[in-house]
Formats: sequence, C-alpha cells, structure tokens
Amino acid sequence: MDTRNELGAFLRSRRARIRPEDAGFASGAGRRRVPGLRREELAHLAGVSVDYYVRLEQGRNRGVSDAVLDAVAVALRLDPAERDHLHRLARPAPAAPGGAGRVRPGVQQLLNAIGAPALAVGRRLDVLAWNSPACGLFTDFARLPVRERNIVRLHFLHPEFAARYPDREAVVRYAVGQLRLAAGRFPHDAELWQLVEEVSARHADFRRHWAEHTVHVKAHGIKRINHPVAGALTLSYEVTHFPQDEDLNLTVFTAAPGSPEERALRELAGVSSSSPA
Repeated sequence: MDTRNELGAFLRSRRARIRPEDAGFASGAGRRRVPGLRREELAHLAGVSVDYYVRLEQGRNRGVSDAVLDAVAVALRLDPAERDHLHRLARPAPAAPGGAGRVRPGVQQLLNAIGAPALAVGRRLDVLAWNSPACGLFTDFARLPVRERNIVRLHFLHPEFAARYPDREAVVRYAVGQLRLAAGRFPHDAELWQLVEEVSARHADFRRHWAEHTVHVKAHGIKRINHPVAGALTLSYEVTHFPQDEDLNLTVFTAAPGSPEERALRELAGVSSSSPA
C-alpha cells in the first residue's frame, strides 16, 4: 500500500463530508470545485499553514507531530477510530509478521465450551475458529475452502450468505470499515491487499464502500439475521480481544433470556457440523 496516497485520500474524504456553513464558512464564497471544505479552510480550522496542510495531505510531511494530527482530527470531527486511523496513516508501522492462519488449541477449546454461537476472527476478517452453534447460525465453515472462510468474501461473493441479512447495506459497510482499519494498522500485509484487490474486481458494492474510507472498530451491537430454519432473529454480539494476540478477536452472539431467539439458538446449537480443519 502506498500510505501517502491512502493518507491523502482519507483526508480528502473527511473534508468532503463537512459542509462549509457548518464550519463557519459561507458556502457561496467563491466557486467550489469539490464538496466540503477547501484545504485552506481546513488548515485555518486546524491552526496550521496552508502549505503545511497541503504537504500533509500529499504525504510529504512524515515528521508531523501528534499535536498537529490531533488538531486536524478535531477540525475534521473524527471519531476515535478515525483519529487512530489518521495517526497510523501519517506514521505507518513497519512491516509485521502476517496474521496467523491457525489458532491455539486452547482457543478452540474455549469456543467449544461456550454455549452460544462464537467465532475467532483474524486481522483480515478470516474466520479462524468456530463452534457448533456458530455453524448452525451462519454456515458450516469447515465445508468451505479455507480462503472462503472470510467475512468480507462471504458477504460479497456468497449470495446465499449475504441474503440472510436484512440490514445488508449497514452490515457490509461495517465489515469493509473493519478491513479498512486493519489496512491502516498493517499497511504491508500483502494478503490483506490481495483480498481487497480480488473483491474490488468482483463486486461494485465493495469498490463503493472501500472508496468511502470509512473505518470501524468492532466492539458490540445488534445483528439481525433471517435464518432459513429459525426465521427472523435479533441477536446481541460482544467482541473481546486476546491480550497475547491482538490480531485475534472473539465474537459471541447471544439472545435475551426467555426470548424466542434464545430458544432458537438452543435448537440451532444441535445442528450437525464439521470440526475446524
């Protein structure tokens, strides 16, 4: 990844979403060739010179300080995930070892001990381990080729999987935002960029979402699923990370006690499934 281009594209995308009048500038002041704030307006809000900001947006200011990046983040109204992404793009991390393709036996034992659907997901959104309830809820991951056990590929390249989500637009936007955040953390991950290139070439919706430069941190939320057997389900999910492996997260899906969803999850937990490879 050319982090200079990524930094500039991210900053331009964040400038474009701010209406000039909302930032105290007259929207009709001069001809505007691009939506949102001009570079000089953003520089004014951040308290830096126009030349300094232009060099930053062009990736030519590698010595930029935290204070300047934070000022730009405030001017652009970035949320915490976007602020972190800006810092990482401005100061790219050195090449790191590729994300693991397997998990420790203890992680699989933990998943097996959890009665609710649970997945262990890697940095590239690869599903690296799962339990039987997760197979009943989503799909039998063991029957998929290893490279297809990926959240992004499933949402964009497997229509039968994507059709289960009534909120598909929000769900895929969220997934792409997670992948975009990972790309900022691991700019030299060749396999991650191969995934981006492959899905970009095969699906216009992915290209559209990727071009928006949206970033998301997966933490918790609500997932709605139209299950072919259990019907419409509304589930909660929580995400936690392993301190010894920050590239790996554990996602667990639950339902309110006594709810129809809780009964459905108990039934789905008995669905026959294959063991992880």
